[in-house]
This record gives sequence, C-alpha cells and structure tokens, in this order.
Amino acid sequence: MRFIILFFLYIYSFSIEIQKPKVYYGDENITAWLMSEKLDGIRGYWDGEKLHTRRGNKIFAPNWFLENLPPFELDGELWTKRSDFETIQNIVMDKTPSKDWQKITYNIFEVPNAKGNFLKRLNKAKNWFEKYPINHVKIVNQIKINNKKHLDDFLNEIIHKKGEGVIIKNPEKSYHTGRSPHVLKVKKAQDMEGKVIAITISKKTTILKSLRVKLENGVIFNLGTGFTKEQRKKPPKVGEIITFKYFGLTKKGKPRFASFLHIRKD
Repeated sequence: MRFIILFFLYIYSFSIEIQKPKVYYGDENITAWLMSEKLDGIRGYWDGEKLHTRRGNKIFAPNWFLENLPPFELDGELWTKRSDFETIQNIVMDKTPSKDWQKITYNIFEVPNAKGNFLKRLNKAKNWFEKYPINHVKIVNQIKINNKKHLDDFLNEIIHKKGEGVIIKNPEKSYHTGRSPHVLKVKKAQDMEGKVIAITISKKTTILKSLRVKLENGVIFNLGTGFTKEQRKKPPKVGEIITFKYFGLTKKGKPRFASFLHIRKD
C-alpha cells in the first residue's frame, strides 16, 4: 500500500527549483534593468510535457490549453485579470477542468534553463509562438528602466489599475533558481505566506477573531484584520497556507500592520 501511495505522489507531483524574487528596497542600482507587471495569478511551470504549480503539483489543464506548447520549459502566470485571484485559483486548481479555462491566459515571463541572457531566453519562446501561435499564450511585456522615477511612475500606474505590483530583473544574468538580488518584486506593501497553526473564535459571536500564523523562519504572530464577514464565518483551517500583506517588520521580526489576503491552494 505504501508503494502505491508513493507511486501516486510521484505521478502527480515532483520537486522543482524555480526562480523567486527578493524584495526591492529602493537603494539598488536598477538602471537598464527590465520591468514588467507582477500578475496575481497561479504560477504555471511547463516542463515540456506537463504543467505544474510552483510546488510541483500537476495542474489539470484541458488538452486544448496545452496543445502546441513547446518541448522545452516555460515559466509563467495563469491569469485572467487584475483583482481576480480567487476566481483564477478555483479554475486552475480544479482537478476536473471546466469551460472556465477559456478565461485563463498563460503569461510567459521566463524560459528556464535556456542559454543566454534574459532577452535571448524570452526570444526562444517568442520564436516558438510565432511559428505555433496560441491565442491564450502571451509573452509578458518587458520595459527598460530609465531611472528610479521611471520605475516609481510605472508602479503607481499599475497600482492605479488595481494591479499587484512590478517585477524588475537584471537582463544580463543567465538563468538561475532560488532567490537572488537580480530579480526583485516592487510593491507598495509587501506580502508573505504563513501556516495557520491555531484559530481564535469569539465566544459571543462564534466568528473568527484572529489566526495564529507561523512563518517559514519560525516567527509566530496573530493575524486579525483583512477578513470579510463571510471569511470570519468560515475562516481558514489549521494547517492551511495563507497570504497576507504587511508593511515592514518589527524588531522581533513580526509583520507590521498585517492584513489577510487569501488562502493558497497551489
């Protein structure tokens, strides 16, 4: 029985190393870097045969969605529109793909393990899709940064349109995985993930008061804001991973002014 379970897990998930952005603090030299909108969707890693989440779980996309994708790796965001994360997550994480996949676009921002600098890697994908065009696949537009004001103006434009933020990247670096100072996320507020380890319910109203959240580095704090009335009636469960926004850290490493955003299922 144990062998069967392990075999099942092997088929439907695998371990992948992906590129992850660090936080932009404003004092980095980013002139001549490239910037693009940070799309708030579900990350989709194409291994040349199958589509996976950032944690390596298989995404059950319909066959027509995957048709004509290249035999090489792609990294991108499965997305519909701004401020639509819950809808995107429900569509993409459903193991029985629905007709709502027609709303999803695959937005390519990297070609993992391809040779050359960033633009040469992206050109590999562009050349493929010029030959085999797919309506729901897009290459994320990259803009050369003139100076810090240029970046600030672009960020403000994205925020005004209710977008999440901006990704900036050193275009001269070869492909790498993990976090590095060469790929940065730029936001008005930062975001982070944590694991729910306890729930506090009001004895009078029987609705959520706060969550006890544990960060990856072991720091534990209480999260009590950002929830809708419905979310307080039906809060995240112990063991689930949530995303919250915050504004810097305290001396003890706890997020300042943390506010709940959503549950992560990917």
